[in-house]
Amino acid sequence: MTDLLIPAATEALPDVPEQLAAPVPVDNPKLPDPGVTTEKRRPVVAPWLRSRRDLLATVERAAGHAGYATAYHGLRAPWYATQLTLMAPRGAARLITATNRWVWDREAAPLRDHAVRQEDVEEYMRLARLRAGRVRLRGLVTVVACVFGLGFALWLYVMAPAFLYVFAAGGVLTIGYFGQQPDAPVIGPAVMRTELQKLTGTIVLRALESIGNPRISAAIKKGGDMNGMRFTSEITRDGPGYRADLDLPYGVTPEDVMEERQALASGLRRKLGCVWPSADPDEHEGRLILWVGDKPMNETTKPAWPLLREGEVDLFKPVVFGNDQRMRDITVTLMFASVVVGSIPRMGKTFLLRLLLLIAALDPRAAILAFDFKGTGDLGPLEPVCHRYRSGEEDEDLLYVLNAMRELKEELRRRAKVIRNLPKSRCPESKVTPALASDKSLGLHPIVVGFDECQLPFEHEKYGAELESICTDIAKRGPALGIVGMFATQRPDAKSLPPGISANAVLRFCLKVMGHTANDMVLGTGAYKAGVRATMFSRSDRGICWMSGEGDDPLIVSSAFVDGPGAEQVVARARQLREAYGNITGHAIGEGPAESAGMDLLGDILKVVGADEEQVWNERIAARLTELRPDVYEGWTGENVTAALKPWGVKTAQVWGTTDEGEGKNRRGIKRADVAAAITRRDADRAAA
Repeated sequence: MTDLLIPAATEALPDVPEQLAAPVPVDNPKLPDPGVTTEKRRPVVAPWLRSRRDLLATVERAAGHAGYATAYHGLRAPWYATQLTLMAPRGAARLITATNRWVWDREAAPLRDHAVRQEDVEEYMRLARLRAGRVRLRGLVTVVACVFGLGFALWLYVMAPAFLYVFAAGGVLTIGYFGQQPDAPVIGPAVMRTELQKLTGTIVLRALESIGNPRISAAIKKGGDMNGMRFTSEITRDGPGYRADLDLPYGVTPEDVMEERQALASGLRRKLGCVWPSADPDEHEGRLILWVGDKPMNETTKPAWPLLREGEVDLFKPVVFGNDQRMRDITVTLMFASVVVGSIPRMGKTFLLRLLLLIAALDPRAAILAFDFKGTGDLGPLEPVCHRYRSGEEDEDLLYVLNAMRELKEELRRRAKVIRNLPKSRCPESKVTPALASDKSLGLHPIVVGFDECQLPFEHEKYGAELESICTDIAKRGPALGIVGMFATQRPDAKSLPPGISANAVLRFCLKVMGHTANDMVLGTGAYKAGVRATMFSRSDRGICWMSGEGDDPLIVSSAFVDGPGAEQVVARARQLREAYGNITGHAIGEGPAESAGMDLLGDILKVVGADEEQVWNERIAARLTELRPDVYEGWTGENVTAALKPWGVKTAQVWGTTDEGEGKNRRGIKRADVAAAITRRDADRAAA
């Protein structure tokens, strides 16, 4: 038992009573068990038999292997026959030799020799009688077989000579088969297999020890049980790979193993894309699930996207968009969520955004706004179904997008009023429901807007501040009003992905990034520390990402691959669905956004800041701007003013002012003279251009 109080501790405490000097056991033998047991039942029917897709894949693989082997050996059959015929004499000699040994009972000869050398007359006579009986029986069998074979051959020669040649050829080939050299068979395998090692407990422990964690290494050397390390179930097949469940040593978490995934893969002698350690959300924090695939995730044949050829989408319901490591379907629900997609270049970010927009396009009620600021036309296949579409980053492109987003902001305000005025019986939760979205008279259909390379518009000197403000508003209020904002960037930092958007995004997709800052910018603060690390992906893991926000725990997902021609097929089907529903609008019929007055932030600030005011707090400027032009500045705070003025070179600093209660305080503010100077510089630049 473990002692709670040891003598050394009592010696330092002279006032402790004598009866406490003896060690007190901490383990009470009468302490009852908790009485809670859990059990996991194994499936009665194998998972691959319960899944139609897995069953078809298994049958297809077996049939393909059989077909290939048949074609391979069929083409070589004449050469096989020639080689076996040449080996027939040697086979015949081996057959005669083996038959002779069998008839004369040569296998028992050493026993009889031993009895003779030992002069054991009784044992020798017994063995001699046994041999005589065997020789008579075997000789009779051999004679009968020869007579029957010769008679059968004569009968075939008379009744069916053609069959005699077939039997003779078969006999020659059979004898030739026995004449092969054991190490050089005539008929070799059609497929040269590179066998992977079956995952065993020894291999798993070897791999875990190789990651260099001192607690794991110590537990393995000591046998594990005393340190809490043990396998909780036997290693099983799970999809196209193996699964091992084990408890790690006390104080070690799955995150400690996940961050050493490369060393773990080396210890398992597998490619990095085959090894996927993860925590078990249903168990304690020390439970590790180690899944080891037969092939890397990026080399495993993925099932075709179910919506590629047929099907319609309801954005309020889960939709398949990819697969996990085991090639199981993974779904996503786009409604009531803002979406952030981040990665370094060339990892599949744009393809993933396009896939999500294709899903939205297959809901005939939805309006699609797609803006490609990379300018390469990757979102071009969506044009026939887009209410608004633009590709490029020039000023005229940004102005088009700004006007479209101003329209969307007005639509957001209209929807808020519609929902506010609906009776609670129709809108009990004050948000868009499937029934409301399907009611054309209300105009509450889903709206999905996608920004690829969103850092470009947000950083634009003239339009960036207003676009950032509108997009932040959409990320915050849009989901409840049926508006889904999707923002994809290859530079996930605070400047490219404003905190107001990243902090309010529900669905997050992070492909490979290079550091923990970018990782947490996309997946949320603390994701890297919790072991959700997109830095572990390799450059070959295109389309593979961490998905957060769908379900309780982040998942590793490989998004479905839909190339350009495939996307065009999906859009053609979506166009037909929309024509039948009556939802072909905007860009799809050649109409653009209405031109609206641009936001002159500097001029508006001079209007609300009097000439007698030398310096003003930013929060007061925001309130005055909202009062001046609520359609543009509604929802602005002092932080919006600070961010909007930064591109114009207007610095903010601590400014002394008086509150409404008459109390003097220092707060963030600007000087009116700085704004006037910025206007002078801007006008001079425009005149020079």
